[in-house]
Amino acid sequence: MLTTTLFHIGPFKICFWNLVFLSIIFLIAAVLRRIVHRLLKRYVKTTHISLEGRQLAWLKLLSQSVYLLAIYVAALSFKFNNYNVTFQKFLTYKFIDLGSIKIDFSDLLVIVSVFFGARILVNLSKLYIGRKFKRNTNYDAASEYVYIQIAKYLIYVFSILFCFQLLNIDLVIILTSSVGLLVGIGLGLQDVFKDIIAGVVLLIEGNLRVGDIVEIYGTTKSNQKSSTSAIVAKILKINVRTTQIQTREGNVLIIPNTRLTQEQIENWSHGSELTRFTINVMVDYGADTELIDRLLIQAAMAHPKVKKSHPVIVRLANFGDNGLELELIFWADQSWDINNYKSEIRFEIDRLFREYNINFPYPHRTITHVS
Repeated sequence: MLTTTLFHIGPFKICFWNLVFLSIIFLIAAVLRRIVHRLLKRYVKTTHISLEGRQLAWLKLLSQSVYLLAIYVAALSFKFNNYNVTFQKFLTYKFIDLGSIKIDFSDLLVIVSVFFGARILVNLSKLYIGRKFKRNTNYDAASEYVYIQIAKYLIYVFSILFCFQLLNIDLVIILTSSVGLLVGIGLGLQDVFKDIIAGVVLLIEGNLRVGDIVEIYGTTKSNQKSSTSAIVAKILKINVRTTQIQTREGNVLIIPNTRLTQEQIENWSHGSELTRFTINVMVDYGADTELIDRLLIQAAMAHPKVKKSHPVIVRLANFGDNGLELELIFWADQSWDINNYKSEIRFEIDRLFREYNINFPYPHRTITHVS
């Protein structure tokens, strides 16, 4: 009963015991993979960093080879109830036969081997590029990331093309015979293609890099009205289609790459680090403006992040409905914590105003009762 054929995999008949053997083989492979991974972690903790890259690549190769060995042993286990079927016959069995496209299990193993080799090549390219960049005195982690991403994409693209060449599949025939399908897919995935192209542009141009602090301006619509809002974030990772950013609140957002290429972006990490900031203050009409001018400048100059080499000025911006609208203008380094610095200056302004009995105005409303 347990040897009754349940289904076929190529020329092999599969029974219950075959499934048991397969489960045991891949369970052992998973355990061996975990043991190798544990050895890898132990090695990373105890080995000098100058040797880590080369040893790490070989250990990854060894751990991933466990599954290739498991596949070979699994194929041999089919001999349990398939006496007349050789491993060679299994490899030459064509499980896809569509006229000009014929793929057997040996082709499948070739494809797996190509992508396995591509993954190894990607790891080696990371080690090579990383070693080249770290030898440079002006080490730039963002540039290293860009080169690694481009190398990874090129390796995988050439691996796909190489697989088509090994399988004798003519891409021209496939493309010309499925023009209608490709047009439909293109229309449905046009936003995805835009994001992919935008990702390539971001990596090549280098205007935005991993680690940069940016201010992203966007337009939001509510109740048929448009308003412009901005978020300040740090770029964590630039992928082919999306980019991961971290906001000041610690949230990690995944946004499409087209947002970084089509909307207005202010890169705080590029150009001059020194920026002019403004704090708006309102005081009562009739207040001593000369005293207020001195107190506002004193509050700004007391903060350690304000550049003392640049002038701190107070400007009368407007005669408001409820009081005089003033602007405290100072220079400081563009920083991730600039809002905290401005808050600290506001606390100092509030303390000085209370010390000198200067009041902030509040709206006055007159209610008239009509009988």
